[in-house]
Amino acid sequence: MKVIISGGGSGGHIFPAIAIANELKSRDESTEILFVGAEGKMEMERIPKAGYEIEGLWISGFQRKLTLRNLSFPFKLISSLLKARKILKRFKPDVVIGVGGYASGPTLEMATRMGIPTLIQEQNSYPGITNRLLAKKVNKICVAYNGLERFFPKDKIIKTGNPIRGDFKDLKKLKNEAYPSLGFDSNKKTIVVTGGSLGARTLNEMMRDNHDVLKKNQDIQVLWQAGKLYIEQFSTTETAQLPNVKITAFIERMDYAFAAADVVVCRAGASTISELCLAGQPSILIPSPNVSEDHQTANAKALSEKEAAILVTDKAAVEAIPQAIELLKNEEKLQRIGANCLAMAKPNSTAEIVDEIEKLLK
Repeated sequence: MKVIISGGGSGGHIFPAIAIANELKSRDESTEILFVGAEGKMEMERIPKAGYEIEGLWISGFQRKLTLRNLSFPFKLISSLLKARKILKRFKPDVVIGVGGYASGPTLEMATRMGIPTLIQEQNSYPGITNRLLAKKVNKICVAYNGLERFFPKDKIIKTGNPIRGDFKDLKKLKNEAYPSLGFDSNKKTIVVTGGSLGARTLNEMMRDNHDVLKKNQDIQVLWQAGKLYIEQFSTTETAQLPNVKITAFIERMDYAFAAADVVVCRAGASTISELCLAGQPSILIPSPNVSEDHQTANAKALSEKEAAILVTDKAAVEAIPQAIELLKNEEKLQRIGANCLAMAKPNSTAEIVDEIEKLLK
């Protein structure tokens, strides 16, 4: 079988794509997989590190406000459509999978025109414009949330949940490896703060502004993922110099981070939510206000309304660290939130998506 997986732009698109590729390979080692991404985006670095080939398209998003960058968009789109067609003709895939992001638009558009079976994996409760435009043309759409009939043809929707990178089940088995790997003390309570692959300014400012709180609580250790966009700016702050705080640009082994964490403070992206649920991880969710239709708030509410997480707004983010410390002192509440979170997990998501890919080929 020959498969093209297209999309990217953020870890929320890239890690599910790698999970699907790994599941395909685990079922049949002879499966050939080629990724198609956007030039200059993080998939061009992350996909080869995962052991897969990738080709880049000259494509970017269309800005919704008037900007000179939009003048180049038609040229980028035409260039990407032509290159996608060239890749498809040369590679001759049996199926093309779109995971969202700029590159998936031209790739799946050309695949549908050429009569190649296609499938979209939509991670969010509110789909991006690329997937909404492709919905009528593709064969199947795998989703993680209810109510997407508003955007997609009902007969094409299959609710599978989101694919998960690595193994987030039974993280307790990783605890003994996780602490020394992270350079942490296994006898101390641990908070993990992550704003995603690129980082989140609000969460970094939250850490900076909680210097005094963290200094007073030396019995609590914090792993702070600042993101590659912000690491230089925030690694020189007083908070980053505290002995109980470890700042890093990127967490390579998020399963280790979750295994060591007693509480995670993070954004509410779809992939992050799925990982938290699978791990049964207590969390404080700070939804990003800079996403379409505020879908991260919808993601976070799905958990907070069932006491499976605590929701803190972006404007009140500075309060999240004191709340996390308070939560660590309440073992009963900590256990309850973790159990409620675990009850919302869909542990077989990746396998179910690959089942649908195989059905499509048959």
